[in-house]
Amino acid sequence: MKPYKPEKIFVERAVQDLPITRNVLERLPEVPTEYIDSRESLLQESQRWNPTLARAKKSLILAQYKGCFFKPCPGSRAREGLKSVCCNYFVINYASNCHMECSYCYLQSHLNFPYLTVYANCEDLLSELQGAFSESPHRSFRIGTGELADSLGLDLLTSYSVPLVEFFASQKNAVLEFKTKSNCVENLLDLEHGGRTVVSWSMNPRFIQEREEHKTSTISERLEAAERCVEVGYPVAFHLDPLIFYERWEVDYKDLIEEIFDRIPTSSVSWISMGSLRMTVPLKEMMRKRFPSSFLPLGELVPSEDGKMRYFKPIRVDMYRKVLGWIKDQNPTLPVYSCMESPDVWRKVFQSTPSEEELGREILHSLV
Repeated sequence: MKPYKPEKIFVERAVQDLPITRNVLERLPEVPTEYIDSRESLLQESQRWNPTLARAKKSLILAQYKGCFFKPCPGSRAREGLKSVCCNYFVINYASNCHMECSYCYLQSHLNFPYLTVYANCEDLLSELQGAFSESPHRSFRIGTGELADSLGLDLLTSYSVPLVEFFASQKNAVLEFKTKSNCVENLLDLEHGGRTVVSWSMNPRFIQEREEHKTSTISERLEAAERCVEVGYPVAFHLDPLIFYERWEVDYKDLIEEIFDRIPTSSVSWISMGSLRMTVPLKEMMRKRFPSSFLPLGELVPSEDGKMRYFKPIRVDMYRKVLGWIKDQNPTLPVYSCMESPDVWRKVFQSTPSEEELGREILHSLV
């Protein structure tokens, strides 16, 4: 994967002396830097000249996050009122937006701020986490950083992973997950992680990666990075999401799963998730505009209860059942779950509908 290099860096004065900011500026000394009071001024400016998303991503902002870093996953039924089976997941929004260009990425139509932003006040993040863990010492937390940004895509610039891994290594009731489509794992390899950080990769067959996941690491590069992490004792995980229906999908996904387990010991894999292609109507229109050669918006998708468009239920169930079978052929006891799916689909695929707490415990069983 080609390293990200912005054309300009904007630094909020509130974070100009923080370690994350110093890391970025030391590694990009040749990139023009401008100090600003607040990134809100850039939002107002962008509304006036309306840059394309690709153009806006060429600027990197180092900012102070003033809200709560630590939140329930937006898929949580309690938070969103959605009729889906959830996995008791939490998220840390350490950054916003992504320099990669996956055609199906929901951030294209979700974010109202087009610039790529890293929140440099990491100490505030860690303090917030410590408070949450201390308040609930008997609760187990599985926390990911990949909701609004790739977890490791910028890590060679920011080294954000270092304080996070070191912090979680000492936690008794929490596990951190880095979810990525990159191979940027160099910062992880010499850290004392204590098995409390899981490094995971979003995976699709090469046919999809080459056509739809632009500016990402190849599947071979992702698996090589996973091998490097396994060598130094990290648990790893994989996310087959979105599963995409096309003529050769069965052959390609079966080959992908076999390749994963040919290279990664099943004992090192903590969990695998599955999720079908889904999109909102605004995202579908955005995809057609930004990626006119993509075949994904042309698929036969129908509205679901939550407003997202998905493949017909029988297609999704068939895909999940087959993928689940191929995974269980490799390791019958490996935790596998489906993301953002209804109880009805769960019953058809898994023969049961676990509660959020039950599913969360099953996924974390080997780690907490």
